[in-house]
Amino acid sequence: MAVVYQALHRRVSSLVCRLHSTYVRKMRYLNELKEDDSLCRQAQTSGTFYLFHNLSPFLQKVGKKYLVPQLSAAEMKQILEKFQEAEQWIEKSVLIGCSDEHRPQFALDLGALEKSAIESELQGSFTDLRKALFVVDGKDSPLLASAQSLLRWHDSHQYCSKTGQPTQKNPAGSKRVCHASGITYYPQMSPVVITLVSDGSRCLLARQPSFPPGMYTALSGFCDMGENVEETVRREVAEEVGLEVESLRYSGSQHWPFPSSSLMIACHALVGAQRNEISIDSLELEEARWFGLEEIVEGLKREPRSSKQDDGSFLPWFPPKQAIAHHLIREWVQQQSAQTA
Repeated sequence: MAVVYQALHRRVSSLVCRLHSTYVRKMRYLNELKEDDSLCRQAQTSGTFYLFHNLSPFLQKVGKKYLVPQLSAAEMKQILEKFQEAEQWIEKSVLIGCSDEHRPQFALDLGALEKSAIESELQGSFTDLRKALFVVDGKDSPLLASAQSLLRWHDSHQYCSKTGQPTQKNPAGSKRVCHASGITYYPQMSPVVITLVSDGSRCLLARQPSFPPGMYTALSGFCDMGENVEETVRREVAEEVGLEVESLRYSGSQHWPFPSSSLMIACHALVGAQRNEISIDSLELEEARWFGLEEIVEGLKREPRSSKQDDGSFLPWFPPKQAIAHHLIREWVQQQSAQTA
Protein backbone atom coordinates (compact mmCIF):
# COMPACT_ATOMS: atom_id res chain seq x y z
CA MET A 1 0.00 0.00 0.00
CA ALA A 2 2.86 2.33 0.85
CA VAL A 3 4.38 1.74 -2.59
CA VAL A 4 1.08 2.62 -4.28
CA TYR A 5 0.79 5.77 -2.16
CA GLN A 6 4.32 6.86 -3.05
CA ALA A 7 3.71 6.31 -6.75
CA LEU A 8 0.47 8.30 -6.56
CA HIS A 9 2.24 11.07 -4.65
CA ARG A 10 4.93 11.29 -7.34
CA ARG A 11 2.32 11.52 -10.10
CA VAL A 12 0.42 14.27 -8.28
CA SER A 13 3.66 16.17 -7.58
CA SER A 14 4.64 15.86 -11.23
CA LEU A 15 1.25 17.18 -12.34
CA VAL A 16 1.48 20.11 -9.90
CA CYS A 17 4.95 20.97 -11.21
CA ARG A 18 3.70 20.96 -14.80
CA LEU A 19 0.87 23.28 -13.81
CA HIS A 20 3.22 25.76 -12.22
CA SER A 21 4.72 28.52 -14.34
CA THR A 22 8.33 28.41 -15.49
CA TYR A 23 9.10 31.16 -13.00
CA VAL A 24 7.68 29.25 -10.03
CA ARG A 25 9.61 26.10 -10.97
CA LYS A 26 12.83 28.10 -11.31
CA MET A 27 12.42 29.78 -7.94
CA ARG A 28 11.64 26.49 -6.19
CA TYR A 29 14.61 24.81 -7.83
CA LEU A 30 16.94 27.65 -6.81
CA ASN A 31 15.65 27.41 -3.25
CA GLU A 32 16.35 23.66 -3.25
CA LEU A 33 19.93 24.33 -4.37
CA LYS A 34 20.39 26.81 -1.52
CA GLU A 35 19.04 24.41 1.09
CA ASP A 36 20.42 21.07 -0.17
CA ASP A 37 24.23 21.06 -0.15
CA SER A 38 24.60 17.74 -1.98
CA LEU A 39 22.18 18.83 -4.71
CA CYS A 40 24.11 22.08 -5.15
CA ARG A 41 27.45 20.26 -5.42
CA GLN A 42 25.91 18.04 -8.07
CA ALA A 43 24.62 21.15 -9.90
CA GLN A 44 28.15 22.56 -9.98
CA THR A 45 29.14 19.69 -12.27
CA SER A 46 26.48 20.59 -14.86
CA GLY A 47 26.05 24.34 -14.40
CA THR A 48 27.58 27.32 -16.17
CA PHE A 49 30.06 29.79 -14.69
CA TYR A 50 30.57 33.55 -14.92
CA LEU A 51 34.18 34.45 -14.22
CA PHE A 52 35.51 37.38 -12.18
CA HIS A 53 38.98 38.51 -11.21
CA ASN A 54 39.12 40.65 -8.08
CA LEU A 55 35.41 41.41 -8.60
CA SER A 56 35.84 42.44 -12.27
CA PRO A 57 33.71 40.35 -14.68
CA PHE A 58 35.16 38.60 -17.70
CA LEU A 59 33.94 39.92 -21.07
CA GLN A 60 34.65 39.09 -24.69
CA LYS A 61 34.37 41.68 -27.46
CA VAL A 62 32.84 40.41 -30.68
CA GLY A 63 32.66 43.16 -33.28
CA LYS A 64 31.10 46.12 -31.49
CA LYS A 65 29.34 43.98 -28.88
CA TYR A 66 30.54 42.88 -25.46
CA LEU A 67 29.49 39.37 -24.50
CA VAL A 68 29.48 37.71 -21.09
CA PRO A 69 30.70 34.13 -21.62
CA GLN A 70 29.09 31.33 -19.65
CA LEU A 71 31.62 28.55 -19.27
CA SER A 72 30.49 24.97 -18.77
CA ALA A 73 31.75 22.91 -15.85
CA ALA A 74 33.93 20.93 -18.30
CA GLU A 75 35.47 24.15 -19.67
CA MET A 76 36.08 25.38 -16.14
CA LYS A 77 37.80 22.13 -15.22
CA GLN A 78 40.01 22.34 -18.31
CA ILE A 79 41.11 25.87 -17.38
CA LEU A 80 41.60 25.19 -13.69
CA GLU A 81 43.59 22.01 -14.30
CA LYS A 82 46.38 24.30 -15.49
CA PHE A 83 46.51 25.69 -11.96
CA GLN A 84 46.82 23.95 -8.63
CA GLU A 85 43.86 22.94 -6.47
CA ALA A 86 41.31 23.04 -9.28
CA GLU A 87 38.55 21.37 -7.27
CA GLN A 88 38.99 23.83 -4.43
CA TRP A 89 38.30 26.70 -6.82
CA ILE A 90 34.92 25.28 -7.85
CA GLU A 91 33.98 25.12 -4.17
CA LYS A 92 34.44 28.90 -4.00
CA SER A 93 31.73 29.55 -6.58
CA VAL A 94 28.38 31.10 -5.63
CA LEU A 95 24.94 30.40 -7.07
CA ILE A 96 23.44 33.42 -8.86
CA GLY A 97 20.53 31.98 -10.87
CA CYS A 98 19.42 29.38 -13.37
CA SER A 99 18.14 29.26 -16.92
CA ASP A 100 14.55 28.42 -17.89
CA GLU A 101 15.87 24.92 -18.60
CA HIS A 102 17.02 24.68 -14.96
CA ARG A 103 20.70 24.92 -15.77
CA PRO A 104 22.30 26.47 -12.68
CA GLN A 105 24.43 29.59 -13.05
CA PHE A 106 27.40 30.24 -10.78
CA ALA A 107 29.93 33.03 -10.34
CA LEU A 108 33.57 32.37 -9.53
CA ASP A 109 36.28 34.87 -8.64
CA LEU A 110 39.78 33.79 -9.73
CA GLY A 111 41.51 36.80 -8.18
CA ALA A 112 44.37 34.73 -6.75
CA LEU A 113 45.31 33.39 -10.19
CA GLU A 114 47.27 35.20 -12.87
CA LYS A 115 44.86 37.46 -14.72
CA SER A 116 46.79 37.69 -17.99
CA ALA A 117 47.01 33.91 -18.27
CA ILE A 118 43.22 33.53 -17.98
CA GLU A 119 42.56 36.39 -20.40
CA SER A 120 44.94 34.89 -22.93
CA GLU A 121 43.40 31.45 -22.58
CA LEU A 122 39.83 32.68 -23.06
CA GLN A 123 40.49 35.56 -25.48
CA GLY A 124 38.84 38.27 -23.45
CA SER A 125 39.45 40.67 -20.58
CA PHE A 126 38.35 41.33 -17.02
CA THR A 127 36.54 44.68 -17.01
CA ASP A 128 35.59 47.07 -14.22
CA LEU A 129 31.96 46.39 -13.35
CA ARG A 130 30.89 50.05 -13.65
CA LYS A 131 31.96 49.97 -17.30
CA ALA A 132 30.71 46.45 -17.91
CA LEU A 133 27.14 47.20 -16.77
CA PHE A 134 26.75 49.83 -19.48
CA VAL A 135 28.12 47.83 -22.42
CA VAL A 136 26.73 44.31 -21.94
CA ASP A 137 23.28 43.09 -22.91
CA GLY A 138 20.50 44.13 -20.55
CA LYS A 139 19.76 40.57 -19.47
CA ASP A 140 23.34 40.09 -18.27
CA SER A 141 23.62 43.28 -16.21
CA PRO A 142 21.50 42.10 -13.22
CA LEU A 143 23.39 38.80 -13.02
CA LEU A 144 26.78 40.51 -13.06
CA ALA A 145 25.66 43.00 -10.42
CA SER A 146 24.24 40.28 -8.17
CA ALA A 147 27.30 38.10 -8.66
CA GLN A 148 29.77 40.83 -7.72
CA SER A 149 27.76 41.82 -4.65
CA LEU A 150 27.60 38.24 -3.42
CA LEU A 151 31.29 37.58 -4.10
CA ARG A 152 32.24 40.80 -2.30
CA TRP A 153 30.06 39.89 0.69
CA HIS A 154 31.78 36.51 1.06
CA ASP A 155 35.19 38.12 0.80
CA SER A 156 34.40 40.57 3.62
CA HIS A 157 32.59 38.11 5.95
CA GLN A 158 35.13 35.36 6.34
CA TYR A 159 35.27 35.78 10.11
CA CYS A 160 32.58 35.81 12.80
CA SER A 161 32.00 39.26 14.30
CA LYS A 162 31.36 37.70 17.73
CA THR A 163 34.10 35.07 18.05
CA GLY A 164 36.63 36.12 15.43
CA GLN A 165 36.67 32.53 14.19
CA PRO A 166 36.50 31.68 10.46
CA THR A 167 33.06 31.31 8.92
CA GLN A 168 32.25 28.69 6.30
CA LYS A 169 30.04 29.25 3.29
CA ASN A 170 27.56 26.66 2.10
CA PRO A 171 28.03 25.36 -1.49
CA ALA A 172 25.41 27.76 -2.89
CA GLY A 173 26.95 30.76 -1.16
CA SER A 174 23.57 31.76 0.28
CA LYS A 175 24.95 31.93 3.84
CA ARG A 176 28.03 31.61 6.04
CA VAL A 177 28.16 29.79 9.37
CA CYS A 178 30.41 30.22 12.39
CA HIS A 179 30.57 26.73 13.88
CA ALA A 180 32.19 28.07 17.05
CA SER A 181 29.18 30.24 17.94
CA GLY A 182 26.46 28.67 15.80
CA ILE A 183 25.70 32.05 14.20
CA THR A 184 24.49 32.02 10.61
CA TYR A 185 25.20 35.07 8.46
CA TYR A 186 23.12 35.94 5.40
CA PRO A 187 23.96 38.45 2.62
CA GLN A 188 22.33 41.83 3.17
CA MET A 189 21.58 44.93 1.13
CA SER A 190 21.48 48.54 2.29
CA PRO A 191 18.31 50.49 1.39
CA VAL A 192 18.98 53.74 -0.50
CA VAL A 193 16.39 56.25 -1.68
CA ILE A 194 16.94 57.95 -5.02
CA THR A 195 14.61 60.89 -5.55
CA LEU A 196 13.77 63.11 -8.49
CA VAL A 197 12.58 66.41 -7.06
CA SER A 198 10.17 68.60 -9.05
CA ASP A 199 8.49 71.94 -8.43
CA GLY A 200 5.76 71.15 -10.92
CA SER A 201 7.37 72.50 -14.07
CA ARG A 202 11.07 71.75 -13.52
CA CYS A 203 13.11 68.91 -12.04
CA LEU A 204 16.16 69.17 -9.83
CA LEU A 205 19.37 67.30 -10.64
CA ALA A 206 22.72 67.43 -8.89
CA ARG A 207 26.31 66.31 -9.16
CA GLN A 208 29.06 65.30 -6.75
CA PRO A 209 32.74 66.21 -7.24
CA SER A 210 33.54 62.57 -8.03
CA PHE A 211 31.12 62.45 -11.00
CA PRO A 212 32.37 62.49 -14.60
CA PRO A 213 32.37 66.03 -16.04
CA GLY A 214 28.90 67.19 -17.03
CA MET A 215 26.94 64.34 -15.42
CA TYR A 216 23.88 65.20 -13.31
CA THR A 217 21.55 62.78 -11.58
CA ALA A 218 18.79 62.51 -8.99
CA LEU A 219 19.42 62.94 -5.26
CA SER A 220 20.18 59.80 -3.27
CA GLY A 221 21.06 58.72 0.24
CA PHE A 222 21.07 55.77 2.61
CA CYS A 223 18.15 55.11 4.93
CA ASP A 224 19.02 55.75 8.57
CA MET A 225 18.22 53.15 11.20
CA GLY A 226 14.53 53.30 12.09
CA GLU A 227 13.49 55.44 9.09
CA ASN A 228 10.85 54.52 6.56
CA VAL A 229 11.20 55.48 2.90
CA GLU A 230 9.07 58.62 3.20
CA GLU A 231 11.12 59.93 6.13
CA THR A 232 14.38 59.25 4.31
CA VAL A 233 13.26 61.10 1.17
CA ARG A 234 12.19 64.16 3.14
CA ARG A 235 15.39 64.20 5.21
CA GLU A 236 17.74 63.74 2.24
CA VAL A 237 16.07 66.49 0.20
CA ALA A 238 16.19 68.85 3.18
CA GLU A 239 19.83 68.03 3.95
CA GLU A 240 21.21 68.13 0.43
CA VAL A 241 19.33 70.99 -1.24
CA GLY A 242 17.44 72.73 1.58
CA LEU A 243 13.95 72.05 0.22
CA GLU A 244 10.87 70.69 1.98
CA VAL A 245 8.97 67.85 0.29
CA GLU A 246 5.20 68.32 0.11
CA SER A 247 4.31 64.97 -1.41
CA LEU A 248 6.02 61.95 -2.90
CA ARG A 249 5.23 58.77 -4.79
CA TYR A 250 7.05 55.50 -5.30
CA SER A 251 8.36 54.68 -8.77
CA GLY A 252 10.36 51.44 -8.65
CA SER A 253 13.49 49.76 -7.32
CA GLN A 254 16.79 48.38 -8.54
CA HIS A 255 19.64 46.42 -7.04
CA TRP A 256 22.85 48.42 -7.38
CA PRO A 257 26.20 46.83 -6.44
CA PHE A 258 27.91 50.09 -5.47
CA PRO A 259 29.40 50.89 -3.05
CA SER A 260 28.74 47.38 -1.75
CA SER A 261 25.20 46.14 -2.33
CA SER A 262 22.30 48.57 -2.28
CA LEU A 263 18.58 48.44 -2.95
CA MET A 264 17.79 51.66 -4.80
CA ILE A 265 14.23 52.76 -3.96
CA ALA A 266 13.17 55.32 -6.57
CA CYS A 267 10.67 58.08 -5.81
CA HIS A 268 9.31 61.30 -7.27
CA ALA A 269 9.06 64.19 -4.80
CA LEU A 270 7.14 67.46 -5.20
CA VAL A 271 8.19 70.70 -3.49
CA GLY A 272 6.26 73.97 -3.39
CA ALA A 273 6.72 76.21 -6.40
CA GLN A 274 6.90 79.23 -4.09
CA ARG A 275 9.61 77.70 -1.89
CA ASN A 276 12.05 76.24 -4.41
CA GLU A 277 15.26 78.16 -3.75
CA ILE A 278 18.14 75.69 -3.62
CA SER A 279 20.65 75.73 -0.77
CA ILE A 280 23.14 72.90 -1.32
CA ASP A 281 25.15 71.00 1.26
CA SER A 282 28.66 71.59 -0.11
CA LEU A 283 30.00 68.59 1.80
CA GLU A 284 27.75 66.31 -0.27
CA LEU A 285 27.25 68.10 -3.58
CA GLU A 286 29.27 70.16 -6.01
CA GLU A 287 26.21 71.62 -7.70
CA ALA A 288 22.44 71.26 -7.89
CA ARG A 289 20.07 73.17 -10.17
CA TRP A 290 16.66 73.17 -11.81
CA PHE A 291 16.22 71.84 -15.35
CA GLY A 292 13.32 72.61 -17.68
CA LEU A 293 11.67 70.04 -19.94
CA GLU A 294 13.48 71.11 -23.12
CA GLU A 295 16.90 70.93 -21.46
CA ILE A 296 16.15 67.49 -20.03
CA VAL A 297 15.02 66.16 -23.41
CA GLU A 298 18.23 67.41 -25.03
CA GLY A 299 20.36 65.99 -22.21
CA LEU A 300 18.84 62.53 -22.61
CA LYS A 301 20.03 62.48 -26.22
CA ARG A 302 23.57 63.44 -25.26
CA GLU A 303 26.38 60.96 -24.63
CA PRO A 304 29.31 61.71 -22.29
CA ARG A 305 31.85 62.03 -25.10
CA SER A 306 29.66 64.49 -27.00
CA SER A 307 29.10 66.80 -24.02
CA LYS A 308 32.44 68.64 -24.12
CA GLN A 309 32.32 72.04 -25.81
CA ASP A 310 35.04 73.99 -27.61
CA ASP A 311 35.72 76.17 -24.58
CA GLY A 312 36.38 73.10 -22.41
CA SER A 313 33.08 73.25 -20.52
CA PHE A 314 30.59 70.38 -20.53
CA LEU A 315 26.93 70.28 -21.47
CA PRO A 316 24.71 68.38 -19.00
CA TRP A 317 24.21 64.67 -19.57
CA PHE A 318 22.38 62.09 -17.48
CA PRO A 319 22.84 58.47 -16.31
CA PRO A 320 22.43 55.82 -19.03
CA LYS A 321 19.28 53.76 -19.46
CA GLN A 322 20.53 50.88 -17.29
CA ALA A 323 20.40 53.11 -14.18
CA ILE A 324 17.14 53.69 -12.34
CA ALA A 325 17.89 57.44 -12.25
CA HIS A 326 17.44 57.41 -16.03
CA HIS A 327 13.99 55.86 -15.64
CA LEU A 328 13.00 58.51 -13.07
CA ILE A 329 14.01 61.26 -15.50
CA ARG A 330 12.16 59.57 -18.38
CA GLU A 331 9.01 59.26 -16.26
CA TRP A 332 9.16 62.95 -15.42
CA VAL A 333 9.52 63.85 -19.11
CA GLN A 334 6.51 61.69 -19.98
CA GLN A 335 4.44 63.31 -17.25
CA GLN A 336 5.40 66.83 -18.31
CA SER A 337 4.77 66.05 -21.97
CA ALA A 338 1.31 64.69 -21.15
CA GLN A 339 0.45 67.85 -19.19
CA THR A 340 1.48 70.14 -22.05
CA ALA A 341 -0.14 68.06 -24.80
